[in-house]
Order: sequence, then structure tokens, then C-alpha cells
Amino acid sequence: MNDHLIGTWKLISVIAEDTATGEKRDGWGPNPEGYINYGPDGRMIVINARSDRKKPAGPVPTKEEAAELFQGVLAYAGRYTVNGNEVTHHVDISWNETWTGMDMLRIARFDGNRVHLSTKPSPDPVNGRMSVRTMTWEKLS
Repeated sequence: MNDHLIGTWKLISVIAEDTATGEKRDGWGPNPEGYINYGPDGRMIVINARSDRKKPAGPVPTKEEAAELFQGVLAYAGRYTVNGNEVTHHVDISWNETWTGMDMLRIARFDGNRVHLSTKPSPDPVNGRMSVRTMTWEKLS
């Protein structure tokens, strides 16, 4: 799987499924934007943004605008390891200092030129409810 994972992938969707109710929602809006890259050197980098983020009114965001922008984006980088169908991101640097130093496990499922990376059941960072988040990525050529 490691060789198939290497390259740059464009974010297609983020679906959060509540483990108690089975309810599904768009985790980053209907048309999220983002890229993830897995290098042959074992390093990865990712940036995602909600599709509905609003531009600040002026050249410098207000505190409220900055907070809103912060909540609609994520970015981190670090090493990655692969074990079977599990990909672990070992976060060296992150937009959210809480994630720096963490390991983030993803279950990978390939479907043609797409990969679906799912979390194990865990608290949703948006609402705190237990959920599985699945990010679908399409490989760029």
C-alpha cells in the first residue's frame, strides 16, 4: 500500500458519521478544499479548508474573523508510517498546538484513483460526539 499512497491527493469530501445515531453530515461543507501529500521519504503534509469560509472585510482580519477562519482550516505535517491498511500520521507541527506530537491513525481503503481515510470511533472535534470521520481523496496525476 505504501507505494500506492505516495503522491498528492485532492480532498473530495469529509463525512462524519455519529456512532450512536448513524447520522451523517458533511464535516467540512459540501465542497471542502484540501490537499495531502505522502512523500517517498516517509513525510506527509496536509491542509484542508471549509468551502464556505468568508473573506475578511479588510486586509487584516478582526479577532472574530480570525477565529472564524481558524475554525475552518486545518494543517499539519510530520512523518507517516504504514502497517497493513493503517496509516499513522506522526504530527511534528500543526495549526492546532494540541495536535503537535500526536499520532493520528487512519484506516485506508482504496477505490480506483481515490483513497478513503477513516478515523476509528473518537470524539468529533466539532461537537464532541463519538463519530467516525472519513476523508475521501482523489490522486492527482
